[in-house]
Amino acid sequence: MRIYFTIFSFILAAIPYQSKAQEDSSAINFSNFRRSTNFSGLVQFRYTYSMTDSVDVGGNPCLDKGVSNSFSLKRVRVMLRTDINDRLDANVMVNLADFSGNPQAKVLENAFIRYRFSPAFNVQMGQFRPFFGAEDIYPVDVIKSLDYSNQYYLFSSSGWQGFQLGITVFGQLKPAKVPLRYYVGVYNGNNRNQAMDNDNGKNFYARLEAECFRHFTVGVNGAVAALEGESASAWGVDAAVLVPVADRLKLDLSAEYKQGADITAFKNADISARNPLGQYQNRGFYFFPNLRYEYKHPRLRSVEISSRYEFLDEDYHINRNQRQTLTPMLSLEFTDDYFARLQLGYTMEMFNHQTASIPKKKYNIAVAQMQVRF
Repeated sequence: MRIYFTIFSFILAAIPYQSKAQEDSSAINFSNFRRSTNFSGLVQFRYTYSMTDSVDVGGNPCLDKGVSNSFSLKRVRVMLRTDINDRLDANVMVNLADFSGNPQAKVLENAFIRYRFSPAFNVQMGQFRPFFGAEDIYPVDVIKSLDYSNQYYLFSSSGWQGFQLGITVFGQLKPAKVPLRYYVGVYNGNNRNQAMDNDNGKNFYARLEAECFRHFTVGVNGAVAALEGESASAWGVDAAVLVPVADRLKLDLSAEYKQGADITAFKNADISARNPLGQYQNRGFYFFPNLRYEYKHPRLRSVEISSRYEFLDEDYHINRNQRQTLTPMLSLEFTDDYFARLQLGYTMEMFNHQTASIPKKKYNIAVAQMQVRF
């Protein structure tokens, strides 16, 4: 417990020190700062069609009465940001689409306070996504593929990613000619919308990104946690590069590998026959090439063609069933910066063997999705 208190005290102690070092607080009364509030959001409407018999639109086993096609709202996010003064802001984000199912422990996604001392030192506290991997760095309303990777959801279920309650420090440093971005934090690790932590253990994480040269970034991250007297860890590495092919043609390449403890499998295992936590392990990899043509028509700004390949090895020490996913996609962008996109995608799932929860070793699902930011 002393280490938690020491870290938290250090962060709080840095606030007045940083402020005093940069300005004379007696010269300006920031209580008179003109506050502003900005609303934004995201709507994802999709039509899903199962291309495989006995598999429903959610990829679940079904009989003749199963739902093979459906309209749905994947996300209806509403975001609010209020600038309290020139450095302090509050952020809230909810996903109203969660009300269509079981909203328990859902709906509220972001709810955090952020203080920006300088580009090199910022503090964020509340509920947010820890910066543990490339997919956590992108804004929550910019989703280039049909959805996040399978790897992202798997590691989120174990508390390594997803929306968590905690505190983080981040910033950008520029030693020599290589810009560096760092993220360090601590959080509960029992996922979002919980009244309090479910144990005394905390998750610690750190991430470092280096922009090795223009449009080429490499990131490494790691995390540690404690559960029922046992330690757990996770780590990952990712890279992204943007390659200009022609005047209006660009190739965006990204890849990520992650490995870590499968805390969900450990908790779900029968206590009498449960293995040590270190034996429950997940690992995953994806490669995502995205070819973008800047059409620059008043009504059609760009056309993108992509095909994400994913490899997922869930609980590979004890209950191994390798999963491969291929998602080719065509995207039409009607306004700049992904404010309006039509996405046509096709998901091909391939497993090593069939289980009670996996309908077939191979099945395909087609998706048409309209995505609008505002």
